[in-house]
Amino acid sequence: MVRRWVVPVWAVLLAVLLLGPALGPGYLLTYDMVWVPDLALRSDFLGAGTALPRAVPSDAVVAVLDEIVPGMLLQKVVLLGTLVLGGLGAAWLAGRSTLARLVAVSVYVWSPFVVERLWIGHWPLLLCWAVLPWLVREGVRLRADPRIGATLPFLLVLGSLSANAGLMSAATLLAVGATRRTAPRLVALVAAANAPWVVAGLLHAGTATSATTGSVFGLGGEGSLPGPVAALTLGGIWNAEVVPSSRTVLALPLALTVVLLALAALGARPLLRRLGRRTTGALCALWVVGYAVAVLSWAAPGAVAWLASTVPGGGLLRDGSRSLALCAPLLAALVAAGVERCADRCTDRELRVVVGVAGALVPLALMPAATWGISGALRPADYPQEWADARQALGAGHGDLLVLPFTSYRAPEWNHGHKVLDPLPRYLRPNYVVDDRLFVDGRAVPGEDPRVPDVLAALALPTPTARAHALADLGIGAVARDRTVPTTATYDAEVAGTPVFTSAALEVVEIDAPLDQREVPRAWWWALGVAWAAFAGLVLLGCWNVIHVMLTRMTTAVGSG
Repeated sequence: MVRRWVVPVWAVLLAVLLLGPALGPGYLLTYDMVWVPDLALRSDFLGAGTALPRAVPSDAVVAVLDEIVPGMLLQKVVLLGTLVLGGLGAAWLAGRSTLARLVAVSVYVWSPFVVERLWIGHWPLLLCWAVLPWLVREGVRLRADPRIGATLPFLLVLGSLSANAGLMSAATLLAVGATRRTAPRLVALVAAANAPWVVAGLLHAGTATSATTGSVFGLGGEGSLPGPVAALTLGGIWNAEVVPSSRTVLALPLALTVVLLALAALGARPLLRRLGRRTTGALCALWVVGYAVAVLSWAAPGAVAWLASTVPGGGLLRDGSRSLALCAPLLAALVAAGVERCADRCTDRELRVVVGVAGALVPLALMPAATWGISGALRPADYPQEWADARQALGAGHGDLLVLPFTSYRAPEWNHGHKVLDPLPRYLRPNYVVDDRLFVDGRAVPGEDPRVPDVLAALALPTPTARAHALADLGIGAVARDRTVPTTATYDAEVAGTPVFTSAALEVVEIDAPLDQREVPRAWWWALGVAWAAFAGLVLLGCWNVIHVMLTRMTTAVGSG
């Protein structure tokens, strides 16, 4: 009985140790991770905005769920649940041996991919990473029993909250589970799970390219390790600011690479015997694709930049190291099998335990900086009370919202000086336009919202009244100004309007000029309606399957009684 709970307890312990202070009161705001107390559901979140739908469907899903669960609690549940779910899925891949399952949990959870993506705030990608082993499990089950089951629809929804995530979830399920009997229904399921972002992307096909510069977002080296070597242990994110310090000391990541590769080589034959040729072959194919896409962004950044700026949807390739999520299941399974093989060669029981414990602790020992919220970097914060007052005063408003200074990232004192994508637009209720340009290593990456240059041109006009009229012509009906953010005349200027909230740190005005309301074509709403109906239908299918299973079990229990 005790052994049964060892692996789940270890998964929870690692998740808590990794998140640390992030589980305390407040909101974890780090780079792209922006959670607010009550995210308002708005048309832009459904895919009807002017910018590319990069946060479809994740924002809409959160906006619906935080009507049921408070935003702060929901974030903790998502972060902790994601890490535990991923760890337990990896444990299934490792088989029945408790020793191997513990090792698989450590390798899967305590990896550079998880730490770096957590720090940069890519929680939908981490949800995809978490469900991949479970999709492998479902794929194996479907080959024997083609019925959909109770969990598969929910796994696909969780794994498809962003474009990259949806593609990787679909590839994993189809690679493992597609047969002549199952392929049609699996294709339908993954199409429904990905319908919102696919349809929204097609509607933005005219602007669905992503201008970029060289290797800004390509696979990067970590310390002295070149990108392809760092990727072998699932590292290599483009943003050096979110690389844990342990990865910049050559001895530690190099030792981790050698140890994991050696154990993976030892585990290849037993894993093939246990999982079978089809499943092992699918995992190997997924690893090759994930690693190849990552290395492509390092080896041929110009080609990736051309694809991103020329081919609609090519921007999905620009952050190459995202695809390393596809490599994670095979790596964890191989290493676990390798440690188990080493332990099996030990005749002494105590020595077997030592080997197992060492295998489970090696990832932690070789990346100690990840401990306790990445050495304290993941610290939650509380929003200023003024923001809640401003939200109440502005309401849903009329027209879209512009937040000044017109820059994307902030490092507010109340967030411990940590960098984060400006939370104010999401905290307030209207649709918003933000500066989506990025500045990386002194290089400017152009944005994707066609209104951004027009906003900058409007702010450059000579008078507040002229600026107000120009912004109103763009569909902007309110301006919020964060006075605590350093600014320049290029990104900030007075706009004529009626103040609805004013404080020392924050000002909100409604523009009085005639508003040119941005109209969404009716055809767009029909297309988006069908896409979201398919997505919601997948959730309902999962709910029905759960109810059906429960009713079946109750009937069986009554009949046997």
